Amino acid sequence: MGGPCRTGSPAKEDPGRAGPARLRYVWTVVNKNALRAGTLAAGTALMMLLSSPAFATGGDDPGPGLSLGQTLGLYVGIPVALFVIIAGLVIVTDKSRKKPQD
Repeated sequence: MGGPCRTGSPAKEDPGRAGPARLRYVWTVVNKNALRAGTLAAGTALMMLLSSPAFATGGDDPGPGLSLGQTLGLYVGIPVALFVIIAGLVIVTDKSRKKPQD
């Protein structure tokens, strides 16, 4: 008998080949998707419960409002300043540019 017989299962005959596809992988993917959906639903429900009005205290006394300068500084100035600081630190600490050697 000259060579391996090709009538049997490829996994038993030739260890380099994968066996037939199994449904086990499909169920693993389905279980992961179900777990992901359950986690998302539980997280969403938890966030909705924590933000319900029962946990809000002292919301009836808003306090003084912000002036135009304070509002622009808070919502425009601080984010722009943080962007400039982070961009400056990235540029200063960049090691990909090498100084030309004379």
